[in-house]
Amino acid sequence: MTPEEKLLRDGLNTLKLSTNDDKVAKLLAFIALIEKWNKAYNLTAIRRRDEMVNLHLLDSIAILPYLEGKQIIDVGTGAGLPSIPLSIFRPDIEFQLLDSNAKKTRFVQQAILELKLSNVKVTHSRVENFQPEKLFDTVLTRAFARLPEIIDLTQHLISKNGVLLCMKGQMPEEELAAVNAQTTLISISVPHLEAERCLVKITHFKS
Repeated sequence: MTPEEKLLRDGLNTLKLSTNDDKVAKLLAFIALIEKWNKAYNLTAIRRRDEMVNLHLLDSIAILPYLEGKQIIDVGTGAGLPSIPLSIFRPDIEFQLLDSNAKKTRFVQQAILELKLSNVKVTHSRVENFQPEKLFDTVLTRAFARLPEIIDLTQHLISKNGVLLCMKGQMPEEELAAVNAQTTLISISVPHLEAERCLVKITHFKS
């Protein structure tokens, strides 16, 4: 067992999640793809595989309990985070990944093919220009923008009873004060990571 696999399995155990061999293999194959494409596509500043396990895989998977509904869009997905790791654990959910960077969406498309993820689609578009046929139960963002801007840019994507989930580092008090909607702050504990993480859940948007 490689050090990265042990780190990943330990982290999944801490999160009380399945360490099914197929899931673990897909997650490790995903960071191997990031590492391979990173040289040409500059997908992430993180270069070491152990850091990718913690900062990409476990950081993404830690929000698994808070996903709502069966239709999810990941806005500003970058290298496919957090949705590719999440989709491996939730094959019953349809994930739409959106990014305006063509290189990154090309990488994500390749990852979807190589990992055989039938529940993931990727679209190259700016969020404000994207008009889906069907609205989403959950809109996900990770390190995308300030909260008021995220709401402005994504509100047209959210179904009537849908939620916006924004992954953040430290609690964004200033941003929260500027939000005209119902917010719930959820503290997220990521295995092997001391840095603060939180999830801002936004519902009942006001015009």
